[in-house]
Amino acid sequence: MRTSEKILNPSLKKEILRTFAQVVVDLKDIDETYKFLNDFLTESEYEVFAKRLAIAYWLKKGRSYNNIKDNIKVSSATIASVQQTLDKPGLKLALKKIEAEEWANQWAEKIKKFVRK
Repeated sequence: MRTSEKILNPSLKKEILRTFAQVVVDLKDIDETYKFLNDFLTESEYEVFAKRLAIAYWLKKGRSYNNIKDNIKVSSATIASVQQTLDKPGLKLALKKIEAEEWANQWAEKIKKFVRK
């Protein structure tokens, strides 16, 4: 039996998950976060999380299952699984943050072009 299959005391589980989330929040920038995730997660774990977020983002942008399958190299079942989570508040929040960052980057580029003229 794998460790992850053993039942954890619910209050201990809540404390462990909260501590993990707090560690991620306390990392001061993208470099610290990237370093932590690279060191803490296996390459495949990290990729799985990143792919799930990319799938959600692309689904929200209206990309087709085939486009997502071909580009991200995942199954239709994985895409369907992620699609079922699109209305969850945590994922909505993450996608809004990605969109806000995109918007900020687009405006930064426009401002740079304007200033150069």
